[in-house]
Amino acid sequence: MKKLLISLALGLSVLTAGVSGFAQTPAAPAAEAPAAAAAPAAPAAAAPAAAAAAAPAADAAAPAAAPKFDKGDVSWMLVSTLLVIMMTIPGLALFYGGLVRSKNMLSVLMQVMVTFSMIVVLWMVYGYSLAFTEGNAFIGGFDRLFMKGIFDASTGTFAPGATFSKGVYIPELLFAAFQATFAGITCCLIVGAFAERIKFSAVLLFMVIWFTFSYAPLAHMVWFWMGPDAYASKDVVDAMNAKAGLIWQWGALDFAGGTVVHINAAVAGLVGAYCVGKRIGYGKEAFTPHSLTLTMVGASLLWVGWFGFNAGSALEAGTSATLAFMNTFSATSAAVLAWCIGEALMRGKASMLGAASGAVAGLVAITPAAGNVGLMGAIVIGFVAGFACLWGVNGLKRMLGADDSLDVFGVHGVGGIVGALLTGVFNTQALGGPGLVGDWVTATVVSNGILDQVLVQLKGVLLTIVWSGVVAFIAFKIADLTIGLRVTEEEEREGLDISSHGETAYNR
Repeated sequence: MKKLLISLALGLSVLTAGVSGFAQTPAAPAAEAPAAAAAPAAPAAAAPAAAAAAAPAADAAAPAAAPKFDKGDVSWMLVSTLLVIMMTIPGLALFYGGLVRSKNMLSVLMQVMVTFSMIVVLWMVYGYSLAFTEGNAFIGGFDRLFMKGIFDASTGTFAPGATFSKGVYIPELLFAAFQATFAGITCCLIVGAFAERIKFSAVLLFMVIWFTFSYAPLAHMVWFWMGPDAYASKDVVDAMNAKAGLIWQWGALDFAGGTVVHINAAVAGLVGAYCVGKRIGYGKEAFTPHSLTLTMVGASLLWVGWFGFNAGSALEAGTSATLAFMNTFSATSAAVLAWCIGEALMRGKASMLGAASGAVAGLVAITPAAGNVGLMGAIVIGFVAGFACLWGVNGLKRMLGADDSLDVFGVHGVGGIVGALLTGVFNTQALGGPGLVGDWVTATVVSNGILDQVLVQLKGVLLTIVWSGVVAFIAFKIADLTIGLRVTEEEEREGLDISSHGETAYNR
Protein backbone atom coordinates (compact mmCIF):
# COMPACT_ATOMS: atom_id res chain seq x y z
CA MET A 1 0.00 0.00 0.00
CA LYS A 2 2.90 2.37 0.81
CA LYS A 3 4.43 1.74 -2.62
CA LEU A 4 1.13 2.55 -4.26
CA LEU A 5 0.73 5.76 -2.27
CA ILE A 6 4.25 6.86 -3.17
CA SER A 7 3.54 6.16 -6.83
CA LEU A 8 0.30 8.11 -6.66
CA ALA A 9 2.06 11.03 -4.98
CA LEU A 10 4.72 11.13 -7.69
CA GLY A 11 2.01 10.92 -10.32
CA LEU A 12 0.16 13.84 -8.79
CA SER A 13 3.39 15.86 -8.79
CA VAL A 14 3.75 15.24 -12.52
CA LEU A 15 0.11 16.15 -13.08
CA THR A 16 0.55 19.38 -11.14
CA ALA A 17 3.51 20.29 -13.28
CA GLY A 18 1.52 19.49 -16.40
CA VAL A 19 -1.43 21.57 -15.28
CA SER A 20 0.89 24.49 -14.50
CA GLY A 21 2.34 24.21 -17.98
CA PHE A 22 -1.08 24.31 -19.58
CA ALA A 23 -2.12 27.21 -17.37
CA GLN A 24 0.68 29.21 -18.97
CA THR A 25 -0.41 28.26 -22.48
CA PRO A 26 -1.72 31.29 -24.40
CA ALA A 27 -5.24 31.40 -25.77
CA ALA A 28 -5.92 28.66 -28.30
CA PRO A 29 -5.30 29.58 -31.93
CA ALA A 30 -8.15 29.95 -34.35
CA ALA A 31 -7.98 26.33 -35.40
CA GLU A 32 -8.65 25.22 -31.80
CA ALA A 33 -10.95 27.91 -30.48
CA PRO A 34 -14.67 27.20 -30.17
CA ALA A 35 -15.37 29.72 -32.91
CA ALA A 36 -12.87 28.14 -35.26
CA ALA A 37 -13.67 26.13 -38.32
CA ALA A 38 -12.92 23.02 -36.30
CA ALA A 39 -12.35 22.50 -32.61
CA PRO A 40 -10.12 19.50 -31.99
CA ALA A 41 -12.23 16.69 -30.64
CA ALA A 42 -15.60 18.36 -30.52
CA PRO A 43 -17.83 15.64 -29.07
CA ALA A 44 -20.52 14.19 -31.24
CA ALA A 45 -23.20 11.56 -30.88
CA ALA A 46 -21.92 8.21 -32.01
CA ALA A 47 -23.96 5.51 -33.63
CA PRO A 48 -25.83 5.46 -31.50
CA ALA A 49 -24.17 6.79 -28.37
CA ALA A 50 -22.15 9.86 -27.61
CA ALA A 51 -18.73 10.28 -29.19
CA ALA A 52 -16.32 13.07 -29.93
CA ALA A 53 -14.65 14.19 -33.08
CA ALA A 54 -12.97 17.09 -34.74
CA ALA A 55 -14.21 18.21 -38.10
CA PRO A 56 -11.24 18.96 -40.36
CA ALA A 57 -10.19 22.60 -40.64
CA ALA A 58 -11.04 22.67 -44.31
CA ASP A 59 -14.55 21.35 -43.71
CA ALA A 60 -16.93 24.06 -44.84
CA ALA A 61 -19.76 22.48 -42.84
CA ALA A 62 -18.11 23.26 -39.51
CA PRO A 63 -19.52 26.30 -37.70
CA ALA A 64 -17.83 29.55 -38.65
CA ALA A 65 -18.69 31.15 -35.34
CA ALA A 66 -19.20 29.90 -31.83
CA PRO A 67 -22.63 28.21 -31.77
CA LYS A 68 -25.26 29.12 -29.23
CA PHE A 69 -26.08 26.30 -26.86
CA ASP A 70 -29.73 25.49 -26.25
CA LYS A 71 -30.48 25.94 -22.54
CA GLY A 72 -32.90 23.05 -22.58
CA ASP A 73 -30.29 20.65 -23.92
CA VAL A 74 -27.68 21.94 -21.49
CA SER A 75 -30.06 21.61 -18.55
CA TRP A 76 -31.03 18.07 -19.48
CA MET A 77 -27.41 16.99 -19.84
CA LEU A 78 -26.48 18.55 -16.49
CA VAL A 79 -29.33 16.66 -14.82
CA SER A 80 -28.39 13.44 -16.65
CA THR A 81 -24.81 13.74 -15.46
CA LEU A 82 -25.99 14.17 -11.87
CA LEU A 83 -28.28 11.16 -12.23
CA VAL A 84 -25.42 8.92 -13.35
CA ILE A 85 -23.28 10.10 -10.42
CA MET A 86 -26.17 9.12 -8.16
CA MET A 87 -26.25 5.70 -9.81
CA THR A 88 -22.74 5.06 -8.57
CA ILE A 89 -22.58 6.91 -5.28
CA PRO A 90 -24.68 5.95 -3.49
CA GLY A 91 -26.71 3.66 -5.82
CA LEU A 92 -24.23 0.99 -6.87
CA ALA A 93 -22.32 1.24 -3.58
CA LEU A 94 -25.46 0.48 -1.54
CA PHE A 95 -26.61 -2.24 -3.95
CA TYR A 96 -23.28 -4.04 -3.64
CA GLY A 97 -22.84 -3.20 0.03
CA GLY A 98 -26.12 -4.82 1.03
CA LEU A 99 -25.17 -8.02 -0.79
CA VAL A 100 -21.94 -8.70 1.12
CA ARG A 101 -21.54 -9.79 4.74
CA SER A 102 -21.63 -7.02 7.33
CA LYS A 103 -17.89 -7.34 8.05
CA ASN A 104 -17.14 -6.30 4.46
CA MET A 105 -19.73 -3.56 3.99
CA LEU A 106 -17.36 -0.58 4.26
CA SER A 107 -14.73 -2.21 2.08
CA VAL A 108 -17.19 -2.33 -0.81
CA LEU A 109 -18.31 1.25 -0.21
CA MET A 110 -14.66 2.35 -0.18
CA GLN A 111 -13.76 0.44 -3.32
CA VAL A 112 -16.67 1.97 -5.22
CA MET A 113 -16.24 5.53 -3.97
CA VAL A 114 -12.47 5.74 -4.31
CA THR A 115 -12.42 3.96 -7.67
CA PHE A 116 -15.05 6.35 -9.02
CA SER A 117 -13.13 9.38 -7.75
CA MET A 118 -9.82 8.16 -9.16
CA ILE A 119 -11.26 7.42 -12.61
CA VAL A 120 -12.82 10.88 -12.82
CA VAL A 121 -9.38 12.41 -12.24
CA LEU A 122 -7.75 10.12 -14.80
CA TRP A 123 -10.53 10.96 -17.24
CA MET A 124 -9.77 14.65 -16.91
CA VAL A 125 -6.04 14.09 -17.32
CA TYR A 126 -5.91 11.74 -20.31
CA GLY A 127 -8.88 9.36 -20.51
CA TYR A 128 -11.21 11.71 -22.35
CA SER A 129 -8.54 12.49 -24.91
CA LEU A 130 -7.80 8.83 -25.57
CA ALA A 131 -11.48 7.99 -25.95
CA PHE A 132 -12.91 10.98 -27.79
CA THR A 133 -10.31 12.60 -30.02
CA GLU A 134 -9.15 11.67 -33.47
CA GLY A 135 -6.44 9.03 -33.57
CA ASN A 136 -6.86 5.69 -35.28
CA ALA A 137 -9.53 2.99 -35.34
CA PHE A 138 -8.53 1.71 -31.89
CA ILE A 139 -7.55 4.69 -29.76
CA GLY A 140 -7.70 8.47 -29.79
CA GLY A 141 -4.90 10.99 -29.52
CA PHE A 142 -3.66 13.62 -27.08
CA ASP A 143 -5.43 16.73 -28.40
CA ARG A 144 -7.40 17.00 -25.17
CA LEU A 145 -4.68 15.96 -22.72
CA PHE A 146 -5.39 17.73 -19.41
CA MET A 147 -8.61 18.95 -21.14
CA LYS A 148 -6.54 21.36 -23.20
CA GLY A 149 -8.61 23.63 -25.46
CA ILE A 150 -11.95 22.64 -24.00
CA PHE A 151 -12.40 25.96 -22.19
CA ASP A 152 -10.68 29.25 -23.00
CA ALA A 153 -10.36 31.08 -19.70
CA SER A 154 -9.13 34.27 -21.35
CA THR A 155 -12.34 34.73 -23.34
CA GLY A 156 -14.75 32.61 -21.30
CA THR A 157 -15.71 30.53 -24.33
CA PHE A 158 -16.41 26.81 -24.40
CA ALA A 159 -15.55 24.41 -27.21
CA PRO A 160 -18.71 23.10 -28.92
CA GLY A 161 -19.63 19.43 -28.82
CA ALA A 162 -21.80 18.04 -31.58
CA THR A 163 -24.93 15.98 -30.98
CA PHE A 164 -26.91 13.71 -33.28
CA SER A 165 -28.44 16.68 -35.12
CA LYS A 166 -26.67 18.84 -37.64
CA GLY A 167 -25.99 22.31 -36.27
CA VAL A 168 -26.97 21.40 -32.70
CA TYR A 169 -24.27 21.59 -30.05
CA ILE A 170 -23.72 21.32 -26.32
CA PRO A 171 -20.59 22.50 -24.48
CA GLU A 172 -17.86 19.92 -24.94
CA LEU A 173 -16.99 20.27 -21.28
CA LEU A 174 -20.50 19.08 -20.39
CA PHE A 175 -20.13 16.11 -22.72
CA ALA A 176 -16.80 15.28 -21.09
CA ALA A 177 -18.38 15.42 -17.63
CA PHE A 178 -21.23 13.17 -18.74
CA GLN A 179 -18.84 10.63 -20.18
CA ALA A 180 -16.66 10.77 -17.06
CA THR A 181 -19.54 9.26 -15.10
CA PHE A 182 -19.71 6.37 -17.58
CA ALA A 183 -16.02 5.63 -17.17
CA GLY A 184 -16.33 5.79 -13.40
CA ILE A 185 -19.31 3.49 -13.01
CA THR A 186 -17.90 0.96 -15.48
CA CYS A 187 -14.81 0.47 -13.34
CA CYS A 188 -16.91 0.33 -10.18
CA LEU A 189 -19.07 -2.47 -11.59
CA ILE A 190 -16.02 -4.75 -11.66
CA VAL A 191 -15.63 -4.48 -7.88
CA GLY A 192 -18.57 -6.82 -7.29
CA ALA A 193 -16.85 -9.80 -8.88
CA PHE A 194 -14.02 -10.11 -6.35
CA ALA A 195 -15.60 -8.51 -3.28
CA GLU A 196 -14.67 -9.66 0.23
CA ARG A 197 -11.12 -10.89 -0.43
CA ILE A 198 -9.05 -8.46 -2.55
CA LYS A 199 -6.51 -5.90 -1.35
CA PHE A 200 -7.67 -2.30 -1.62
CA SER A 201 -4.36 -1.21 -3.18
CA ALA A 202 -4.61 -4.00 -5.76
CA VAL A 203 -8.05 -2.77 -6.77
CA LEU A 204 -6.73 0.73 -7.46
CA LEU A 205 -3.70 -0.43 -9.43
CA PHE A 206 -5.80 -2.77 -11.53
CA MET A 207 -8.33 -0.03 -12.25
CA VAL A 208 -5.67 2.38 -13.52
CA ILE A 209 -4.31 -0.19 -15.98
CA TRP A 210 -7.65 -1.54 -17.12
CA PHE A 211 -9.21 1.90 -17.54
CA THR A 212 -6.28 3.03 -19.67
CA PHE A 213 -5.99 0.01 -21.93
CA SER A 214 -9.54 -1.38 -22.05
CA TYR A 215 -12.17 1.23 -21.23
CA ALA A 216 -10.69 4.14 -23.17
CA PRO A 217 -9.94 2.13 -26.34
CA LEU A 218 -13.35 0.44 -26.39
CA ALA A 219 -15.13 3.75 -25.81
CA HIS A 220 -13.20 5.09 -28.81
CA MET A 221 -13.92 2.06 -30.98
CA VAL A 222 -17.66 2.08 -30.27
CA TRP A 223 -18.54 5.76 -29.87
CA PHE A 224 -16.04 7.93 -31.69
CA TRP A 225 -16.99 9.45 -35.01
CA MET A 226 -16.60 12.79 -36.73
CA GLY A 227 -20.07 14.12 -35.94
CA PRO A 228 -23.00 14.90 -38.24
CA ASP A 229 -21.72 18.24 -39.50
CA ALA A 230 -18.55 16.60 -40.78
CA TYR A 231 -20.69 14.83 -43.38
CA ALA A 232 -21.10 17.90 -45.57
CA SER A 233 -21.24 16.09 -48.91
CA LYS A 234 -21.02 12.61 -50.37
CA ASP A 235 -17.43 13.33 -51.38
CA VAL A 236 -16.22 13.22 -47.76
CA VAL A 237 -18.26 10.29 -46.45
CA ASP A 238 -15.56 7.64 -46.88
CA ALA A 239 -12.90 9.88 -45.39
CA MET A 240 -15.05 10.71 -42.36
CA ASN A 241 -16.02 7.08 -41.80
CA ALA A 242 -12.35 6.07 -41.91
CA LYS A 243 -11.62 8.38 -38.97
CA ALA A 244 -14.24 6.75 -36.74
CA GLY A 245 -13.67 4.01 -34.19
CA LEU A 246 -13.46 0.46 -35.52
CA ILE A 247 -16.76 -0.86 -34.15
CA TRP A 248 -18.55 2.33 -35.19
CA GLN A 249 -17.20 1.77 -38.71
CA TRP A 250 -18.70 -1.70 -38.64
CA GLY A 251 -22.11 -0.15 -37.94
CA ALA A 252 -22.73 -1.68 -34.51
CA LEU A 253 -25.43 0.03 -32.45
CA ASP A 254 -24.79 0.80 -28.79
CA PHE A 255 -26.90 3.65 -27.50
CA ALA A 256 -25.51 3.94 -23.98
CA GLY A 257 -22.92 1.25 -23.31
CA GLY A 258 -23.98 -2.38 -23.66
CA THR A 259 -20.51 -3.22 -24.92
CA VAL A 260 -18.41 -0.35 -23.58
CA VAL A 261 -19.83 -0.47 -20.06
CA HIS A 262 -21.52 -3.76 -19.22
CA ILE A 263 -19.85 -6.48 -21.26
CA ASN A 264 -16.51 -4.75 -20.84
CA ALA A 265 -16.83 -4.63 -17.04
CA ALA A 266 -18.40 -8.09 -16.75
CA VAL A 267 -15.58 -9.83 -18.60
CA ALA A 268 -12.98 -8.01 -16.50
CA GLY A 269 -14.85 -9.03 -13.37
CA LEU A 270 -15.00 -12.67 -14.40
CA VAL A 271 -11.28 -12.70 -15.13
CA GLY A 272 -10.74 -11.11 -11.73
CA ALA A 273 -12.81 -13.77 -10.00
CA TYR A 274 -10.56 -16.43 -11.51
CA CYS A 275 -7.32 -14.56 -10.78
CA VAL A 276 -8.14 -13.63 -7.18
CA GLY A 277 -9.61 -17.02 -6.38
CA LYS A 278 -12.60 -18.13 -4.37
CA ARG A 279 -13.55 -16.82 -0.96
CA ILE A 280 -12.70 -18.98 2.03
CA GLY A 281 -15.64 -21.31 2.58
CA TYR A 282 -17.14 -20.76 -0.88
CA GLY A 283 -19.40 -23.68 -1.70
CA LYS A 284 -19.31 -24.92 1.88
CA GLU A 285 -21.05 -22.15 3.77
CA ALA A 286 -23.77 -19.65 2.95
CA PHE A 287 -22.74 -16.12 2.04
CA THR A 288 -26.01 -14.42 2.93
CA PRO A 289 -26.52 -10.75 2.04
CA HIS A 290 -26.43 -8.77 5.27
CA SER A 291 -29.03 -6.16 4.23
CA LEU A 292 -31.47 -6.69 1.40
CA THR A 293 -33.06 -3.43 2.48
CA LEU A 294 -29.94 -1.53 1.42
CA THR A 295 -29.76 -3.61 -1.75
CA MET A 296 -33.33 -2.63 -2.65
CA VAL A 297 -32.56 1.03 -1.95
CA GLY A 298 -29.46 0.78 -4.12
CA ALA A 299 -31.36 -0.92 -6.94
CA SER A 300 -34.01 1.80 -6.82
CA LEU A 301 -31.38 4.54 -7.04
CA LEU A 302 -29.81 2.70 -9.96
CA TRP A 303 -33.15 2.57 -11.74
CA VAL A 304 -33.82 6.27 -11.28
CA GLY A 305 -30.29 7.24 -12.19
CA TRP A 306 -30.36 5.03 -15.27
CA PHE A 307 -32.80 7.41 -16.93
CA GLY A 308 -29.94 9.89 -17.07
CA PHE A 309 -27.60 7.15 -18.25
CA ASN A 310 -29.80 6.08 -21.17
CA ALA A 311 -31.94 9.08 -22.04
CA GLY A 312 -29.00 11.39 -21.49
CA SER A 313 -27.08 9.53 -24.18
CA ALA A 314 -29.35 11.20 -26.73
CA LEU A 315 -27.39 14.39 -25.91
CA GLU A 316 -30.48 16.50 -26.55
CA ALA A 317 -33.75 17.10 -24.74
CA GLY A 318 -35.80 15.75 -27.63
CA THR A 319 -37.68 12.79 -29.04
CA SER A 320 -34.72 10.39 -28.96
CA ALA A 321 -34.32 11.02 -25.23
CA THR A 322 -38.06 10.47 -24.79
CA LEU A 323 -37.93 7.09 -26.52
CA ALA A 324 -34.89 6.04 -24.50
CA PHE A 325 -36.61 7.18 -21.28
CA MET A 326 -39.75 5.15 -21.89
CA ASN A 327 -37.87 2.06 -23.03
CA THR A 328 -35.73 2.20 -19.90
CA PHE A 329 -38.90 2.37 -17.83
CA SER A 330 -40.75 -0.51 -19.50
CA ALA A 331 -37.88 -2.92 -20.13
CA THR A 332 -36.82 -2.77 -16.49
CA SER A 333 -40.36 -3.41 -15.31
CA ALA A 334 -40.63 -6.39 -17.65
CA ALA A 335 -37.35 -7.84 -16.39
CA VAL A 336 -38.49 -7.59 -12.75
CA LEU A 337 -41.62 -9.57 -13.63
CA ALA A 338 -39.66 -12.13 -15.63
CA TRP A 339 -37.14 -12.76 -12.85
CA CYS A 340 -39.90 -13.14 -10.24
CA ILE A 341 -41.81 -15.55 -12.48
CA GLY A 342 -38.66 -17.55 -13.08
CA GLU A 343 -37.87 -17.73 -9.37
CA ALA A 344 -41.42 -18.79 -8.54
CA LEU A 345 -41.21 -21.59 -11.09
CA MET A 346 -37.78 -22.72 -9.85
CA ARG A 347 -38.18 -22.36 -6.09
CA GLY A 348 -41.85 -21.84 -5.46
CA LYS A 349 -41.54 -18.21 -4.37
CA ALA A 350 -40.19 -14.90 -5.60
CA SER A 351 -37.62 -12.95 -3.55
CA MET A 352 -36.71 -9.33 -2.93
CA LEU A 353 -33.16 -10.10 -4.03
CA GLY A 354 -34.58 -11.53 -7.24
CA ALA A 355 -36.73 -8.48 -7.92
CA ALA A 356 -33.78 -6.14 -7.37
CA SER A 357 -31.54 -8.30 -9.56
CA GLY A 358 -34.22 -8.41 -12.24
CA ALA A 359 -34.40 -4.62 -12.28
CA VAL A 360 -30.65 -4.36 -12.85
CA ALA A 361 -30.81 -7.07 -15.53
CA GLY A 362 -33.46 -5.12 -17.42
CA LEU A 363 -31.51 -1.88 -17.09
CA VAL A 364 -28.38 -3.54 -18.41
CA ALA A 365 -30.11 -5.15 -21.39
CA ILE A 366 -31.94 -2.02 -22.49
CA THR A 367 -28.78 0.11 -22.33
CA PRO A 368 -27.57 -0.56 -25.89
CA ALA A 369 -31.14 -0.59 -27.18
CA ALA A 370 -32.68 2.37 -25.34
CA GLY A 371 -33.02 4.75 -28.27
CA ASN A 372 -32.59 2.06 -30.92
CA VAL A 373 -35.73 -0.05 -30.52
CA GLY A 374 -39.47 0.49 -30.40
CA LEU A 375 -41.73 0.31 -27.38
CA MET A 376 -42.76 -3.34 -27.67
CA GLY A 377 -39.24 -4.37 -28.60
CA ALA A 378 -38.04 -2.91 -25.30
CA ILE A 379 -40.54 -4.97 -23.33
CA VAL A 380 -39.46 -8.14 -25.13
CA ILE A 381 -35.81 -7.33 -24.38
CA GLY A 382 -36.68 -6.84 -20.71
CA PHE A 383 -38.50 -10.16 -20.44
CA VAL A 384 -35.75 -12.08 -22.21
CA ALA A 385 -33.08 -10.44 -20.05
CA GLY A 386 -34.91 -11.28 -16.84
CA PHE A 387 -34.99 -14.99 -17.62
CA ALA A 388 -31.53 -15.04 -19.22
CA CYS A 389 -29.82 -13.35 -16.27
CA LEU A 390 -31.62 -15.60 -13.80
CA TRP A 391 -29.96 -18.48 -15.63
CA GLY A 392 -26.72 -16.51 -15.69
CA VAL A 393 -26.46 -16.30 -11.89
CA ASN A 394 -27.45 -19.94 -11.41
CA GLY A 395 -26.77 -22.42 -14.21
CA LEU A 396 -24.08 -20.46 -16.04
CA LYS A 397 -22.33 -19.55 -12.79
CA ARG A 398 -22.05 -23.22 -11.86
CA MET A 399 -20.72 -24.03 -15.32
CA LEU A 400 -18.04 -21.33 -15.13
CA GLY A 401 -16.95 -22.38 -11.65
CA ALA A 402 -15.83 -18.89 -10.63
CA ASP A 403 -16.65 -17.16 -7.36
CA ASP A 404 -18.17 -14.07 -8.97
CA SER A 405 -19.24 -12.69 -5.59
CA LEU A 406 -22.07 -10.38 -6.66
CA ASP A 407 -22.86 -11.93 -10.06
CA VAL A 408 -21.28 -9.24 -12.21
CA PHE A 409 -20.95 -11.51 -15.22
CA GLY A 410 -24.27 -13.26 -14.70
CA VAL A 411 -26.15 -9.95 -14.81
CA HIS A 412 -24.00 -7.43 -16.66
CA GLY A 413 -22.32 -9.88 -19.01
CA VAL A 414 -25.36 -11.94 -19.92
CA GLY A 415 -27.68 -8.93 -19.89
CA GLY A 416 -25.29 -6.85 -21.96
CA ILE A 417 -24.92 -9.58 -24.58
CA VAL A 418 -28.67 -10.16 -24.74
CA GLY A 419 -29.34 -6.44 -25.13
CA ALA A 420 -26.65 -5.92 -27.75
CA LEU A 421 -27.85 -8.78 -29.93
CA LEU A 422 -31.56 -8.01 -29.58
CA THR A 423 -30.85 -4.39 -30.52
CA GLY A 424 -30.00 -5.79 -33.94
CA VAL A 425 -33.36 -7.54 -34.05
CA PHE A 426 -35.69 -4.78 -32.88
CA ASN A 427 -34.01 -1.76 -34.47
CA THR A 428 -35.75 -2.42 -37.77
CA GLN A 429 -38.79 -0.31 -38.56
CA ALA A 430 -40.63 -3.48 -39.58
CA LEU A 431 -40.72 -4.43 -35.89
CA GLY A 432 -41.54 -0.97 -34.60
CA GLY A 433 -37.98 0.24 -34.21
CA PRO A 434 -36.73 3.70 -35.20
CA GLY A 435 -34.23 2.36 -37.73
CA LEU A 436 -30.84 4.02 -38.11
CA VAL A 437 -29.28 6.83 -40.10
CA GLY A 438 -28.03 5.32 -43.33
CA ASP A 439 -26.79 8.56 -44.86
CA TRP A 440 -25.46 11.29 -42.57
CA VAL A 441 -25.24 13.77 -45.43
CA THR A 442 -29.02 13.84 -45.80
CA ALA A 443 -29.83 12.26 -42.40
CA THR A 444 -31.85 9.57 -44.19
CA VAL A 445 -33.21 6.84 -41.90
CA VAL A 446 -33.08 3.23 -43.10
CA SER A 447 -33.46 -0.27 -41.70
CA ASN A 448 -30.83 -2.94 -42.16
CA GLY A 449 -31.70 -6.59 -42.52
CA ILE A 450 -32.18 -8.21 -39.11
CA LEU A 451 -29.62 -10.98 -39.65
CA ASP A 452 -27.09 -8.54 -41.08
CA GLN A 453 -27.41 -6.18 -38.12
CA VAL A 454 -27.31 -8.99 -35.56
CA LEU A 455 -24.07 -10.26 -37.09
CA VAL A 456 -22.58 -6.77 -36.84
CA GLN A 457 -23.70 -6.60 -33.21
CA LEU A 458 -22.13 -10.00 -32.58
CA LYS A 459 -18.79 -8.84 -33.99
CA GLY A 460 -18.81 -5.92 -31.59
CA VAL A 461 -19.66 -8.18 -28.65
CA LEU A 462 -16.91 -10.69 -29.46
CA LEU A 463 -14.25 -8.00 -29.89
CA THR A 464 -15.26 -6.48 -26.55
CA ILE A 465 -15.04 -9.85 -24.78
CA VAL A 466 -11.60 -10.65 -26.16
CA TRP A 467 -10.18 -7.15 -25.68
CA SER A 468 -11.41 -6.73 -22.12
CA GLY A 469 -10.44 -10.27 -21.14
CA VAL A 470 -6.85 -9.95 -22.35
CA VAL A 471 -6.31 -6.52 -20.80
CA ALA A 472 -7.90 -7.59 -17.51
CA PHE A 473 -5.73 -10.70 -17.25
CA ILE A 474 -2.54 -8.69 -17.83
CA ALA A 475 -3.67 -5.99 -15.39
CA PHE A 476 -4.43 -8.50 -12.63
CA LYS A 477 -1.10 -10.23 -13.17
CA ILE A 478 0.75 -6.92 -12.88
CA ALA A 479 -1.11 -6.13 -9.68
CA ASP A 480 -0.42 -9.60 -8.33
CA LEU A 481 3.32 -9.41 -9.06
CA THR A 482 3.78 -5.91 -7.65
CA ILE A 483 1.31 -5.66 -4.75
CA GLY A 484 -0.38 -9.00 -4.43
CA LEU A 485 -4.07 -9.47 -5.11
CA ARG A 486 -5.42 -11.11 -2.02
CA VAL A 487 -5.53 -10.35 1.67
CA THR A 488 -4.32 -13.00 4.10
CA GLU A 489 -6.64 -15.72 5.34
CA GLU A 490 -6.68 -14.14 8.79
CA GLU A 491 -7.63 -10.72 7.34
CA GLU A 492 -10.34 -12.25 5.20
CA ARG A 493 -11.87 -14.07 8.15
CA GLU A 494 -11.76 -10.92 10.26
CA GLY A 495 -13.40 -8.91 7.52
CA LEU A 496 -11.99 -6.25 5.20
CA ASP A 497 -13.67 -3.42 7.07
CA ILE A 498 -11.35 -3.86 10.03
CA SER A 499 -8.31 -5.41 8.33
CA SER A 500 -8.14 -3.01 5.36
CA HIS A 501 -9.74 0.18 6.70
CA GLY A 502 -9.70 -0.03 10.48
CA GLU A 503 -13.40 0.68 10.97
CA THR A 504 -16.77 -1.05 10.94
CA ALA A 505 -20.07 -0.26 9.30
CA TYR A 506 -22.17 -0.94 12.37
CA ASN A 507 -21.73 -0.56 16.13
CA ARG A 508 -21.96 -3.89 17.87
